Amino acid sequence: FGFLYVPIFVLVCYSFNSSRFAMIWTGFSFRWYAKLFSNDDIQSAALNSLIVAFSAAPLATIIATFSALVLVRGGNFRAKEFSNGLITLPLMVPEIVTAVATLIFFATLGINLGLTNVIIAHTVFCIPFAYMPIKAALEAMDPNLELAGRDLYSDKTSAFRTITLPLLAPGIVSGFMLAFVISIDDFIITLMVAGGGGTTLPVYIYSMVKMGVSPEANAVGSLMLAFSILIVSVYWFFNRTFRWNFSAVACSCTYYCSSNIRKNRNICNRNI
Repeated sequence: FGFLYVPIFVLVCYSFNSSRFAMIWTGFSFRWYAKLFSNDDIQSAALNSLIVAFSAAPLATIIATFSALVLVRGGNFRAKEFSNGLITLPLMVPEIVTAVATLIFFATLGINLGLTNVIIAHTVFCIPFAYMPIKAALEAMDPNLELAGRDLYSDKTSAFRTITLPLLAPGIVSGFMLAFVISIDDFIITLMVAGGGGTTLPVYIYSMVKMGVSPEANAVGSLMLAFSILIVSVYWFFNRTFRWNFSAVACSCTYYCSSNIRKNRNICNRNI
């Protein structure tokens, strides 16, 4: 762990270095953070990264959610195992292979949409990362709650909206945040498929460090680390605070349906 985390700690410390040399400490200063926030190129790259992540992560999460519902709740069908393996395949294929294949695909079809190319590539690449936690949450869910709702004359849409979706929400949020972090941090695929005006923050940082590590690069890396920690903290808080609330909502909805059925039956009996 020390081999992994000590360099990160050193990077954060030297991002506050007042010297123009990255690894020569001369004093504490916010000089490079101030320069960072006044750099229009870095701001443009950061904005592109956020646009891509906030576009690709929801799309990947939606596709992953419906895929998990079909494969887990859709019963047995001939291509079930093949479909499951196909969705998770990008987790096992080297990213450079995926990046080159995507580049060839776009070049063959003549697709050159700038930042949209990156969004499409990130959406496809992030689907398995969103799919795994959603599938795990769906498999851990008690199917008897859904069956209870159906037995109480709830249709498929109502049962999904009031029972399945609230119970599945923590898994969906987990998948979304994992896809978001993967997208905003991706470098290889973005480098291959990005067109003009499609430079994201990881690609810009790479162009900075090609000429040597600067304190400004340390500051960018520290901010990306802080943002990742913020995302993980938000997920931890969300999962800890709202997980049982969603379960309570689903159980309450089941009880509400049951109460309405009993009430309607009593009214019918009195009318008879």
